[in-house]
Amino acid sequence: MKKKQIIIVIISIVFLSGLSILLKPPPIIIRGVSSFVCPQAKYFFNTNKPLIAITIDDIPDDNHIFPHTTLGILDVLANYQAKATFFVITNKAEKFPALIESIVEQGHELGNHLTKDESSIKLGDKFETQFVKADRFLSQFATVSWLRPGHGRCNANMNKIAQKYNYKIALGSVWSYDTSISSLKFSSWYIKHNIRPGSIIVLHDSGNKSDRRGKNTIAVLNKILPQLQAQGYSFVTLSELENNSLNLQI
Repeated sequence: MKKKQIIIVIISIVFLSGLSILLKPPPIIIRGVSSFVCPQAKYFFNTNKPLIAITIDDIPDDNHIFPHTTLGILDVLANYQAKATFFVITNKAEKFPALIESIVEQGHELGNHLTKDESSIKLGDKFETQFVKADRFLSQFATVSWLRPGHGRCNANMNKIAQKYNYKIALGSVWSYDTSISSLKFSSWYIKHNIRPGSIIVLHDSGNKSDRRGKNTIAVLNKILPQLQAQGYSFVTLSELENNSLNLQI
């Protein structure tokens, strides 16, 4: 085999191996990524029960007079008797207090996603102020104990602040890449092929410019919930998943 051919083979193997890890990351890879991205966060839980936590970021949809994609997500969850943790951006939620109250009444859980759709790690000294402001709004509706930093990055100081207010940081182990890939087929395939007991799924409601993400989440949930329930899985909030874990993060 010629040298050029050998190089092509090596490059192909490296590319395919990297693609395989990206599309189906094993637990050891997730642990390695977590040590860089946010070492204090919960990515998934060790449990022998077929439980999965659904988390929805960036709620509510505020692209319309009425938050129709958020309501659509709630309808799908209700249809399949599934529970979720909704990470709220409070500057948007202030327009729809009745919606936030309804989320709690339906048995779902609220999470703190701060006040704006921005990178939390770039806030620096402003992080605690924005975190507390969001917490004060959310605490009107329920006790909130989960934080998901904007754009999924954190540091030791942010974790220290979270603990100060009796919060824990949660990211996830099953990302559908729905912020960059708008595809029902891909998102559904990726979730179904990476799910395991104790997984935390990350999906999104509408972004700042369109309702694409919210509509995609509605379609994805409609597709995967009945399929995974048929396999014996149940969908719970983060706190319920933690309460049913073996107290060891995988």
